[in-house]
Amino acid sequence: SSERMLADVRTLSSPAFNGRQAGSADDLRSAQWVAQELTVAGAQLPRIDNNGTAFSSPSAGKEEPGIMASVVSTPLIEPNPVVRTGAADQLVTAELGRDYFPIFDSPSADLQGQVVFVGYGLVDPAQGIDDYAGVDVKNCIVLFLRGKPDHYPNPVSHADKVRFARDRGALAYLTATGPIISPYEIRRGATGRPSAMYGHLSPDHALPGAWISTELAETFLAGSGEESNPDRLRAFQEQLNTAPSARSRLTNQSASLHWKTTIADGLLTNVVGMIPGTGPDTIVIGAHRDHFGRPAGLWFPGADDNASGTAIVLEVARALGKIGLRPQRTILFLSFSGQEREMLGSRLYTSRPVLPLGSTKAMINIDHVGAGDGVLILRVSELKKSVLKEAGWVVGLARKLDYYGFLPGGDDGPFKEAGISTVSIASGGAHPHMHQPTDTADTINPEILRNI
Repeated sequence: SSERMLADVRTLSSPAFNGRQAGSADDLRSAQWVAQELTVAGAQLPRIDNNGTAFSSPSAGKEEPGIMASVVSTPLIEPNPVVRTGAADQLVTAELGRDYFPIFDSPSADLQGQVVFVGYGLVDPAQGIDDYAGVDVKNCIVLFLRGKPDHYPNPVSHADKVRFARDRGALAYLTATGPIISPYEIRRGATGRPSAMYGHLSPDHALPGAWISTELAETFLAGSGEESNPDRLRAFQEQLNTAPSARSRLTNQSASLHWKTTIADGLLTNVVGMIPGTGPDTIVIGAHRDHFGRPAGLWFPGADDNASGTAIVLEVARALGKIGLRPQRTILFLSFSGQEREMLGSRLYTSRPVLPLGSTKAMINIDHVGAGDGVLILRVSELKKSVLKEAGWVVGLARKLDYYGFLPGGDDGPFKEAGISTVSIASGGAHPHMHQPTDTADTINPEILRNI
């Protein structure tokens, strides 16, 4: 039922669950709601040994059926952060959401410094790359582009770039999408807007940072007077993408960052439901439930990401629960928290599985499936393409399936690391509200939910 799934998306992305930030009381309540819906669907909720973890909610017992919990520290940037940019003595206040988002697990900030452009912010002597060559960033704020140059073969994370900056004495950092966006990123809806994200660094290693708009990043490089060139950032990115070349330089601009971050312990909560099979094998169907909550005073509803995937897991449970036939393989439904924080929930499950990982034959992950062009993106690890194609023919959607290899960052990752075959399903095309406060239920396409 498309209507029922859409209703679930509306419920999960409503103010009642307050954005479902991992580790928050709101996310625990959303987990309890999902557990209740799985029970109504006919799934069994196993009692899970949480190693003595006590629940912070008065309504929850120590062994609440279907709930897998672990204590996690939860960062929250308090409302009314301030970022100012411009000439050191003429700073102008930037607009939260349009010009920047703080990185949501950044430490508190109360600082000002000159901005130094450091290309993609990479350091890899083996590849002849040092984006810090020739510049001193001590007590400065570095600006680096997101992603990596086209020619660079190795993976690099945001956390790697922050560490490079911190090791060289930077006070803080700004990051931005470059003006040159790859065709794949454009197809996925990438723009020059800032986006919500966590930096995934421990407080001991983190720096205050913000994701800024491409437009704001261009002002740092444009210069002034006769030397002004609004296309300078694009030119630098073109050169960086072509071959290893340092384009780092001091700018004539400064920035100041001001906000307070609080940290509180909370519970990371997964939900586990199952339809027992007649044989020893298991199939996992999972989706993450968490989103960003209310950082910096902004509400992130998280309808597409990923109330949509959660609603599909619930509807599959209802459909299978009402068939009345016991499957050969146990079907395990998993609602993860903590995906936005380096897949903490799926890593929790694979470290403490309810059923042996050796008996788990495949994991199907469902993530951001509420918007887009209706093409179904299948990212496959180990599973044969022919198996997925056959499923597509059965339901009349074979021509809407698009196949790719595994991509890190989803809840299928920890299962792949455990040697389990995976497929991660997403909706293709642009997701214009991804990681934005505008990701609301009225942007969801129910036909895509039904096809997924």
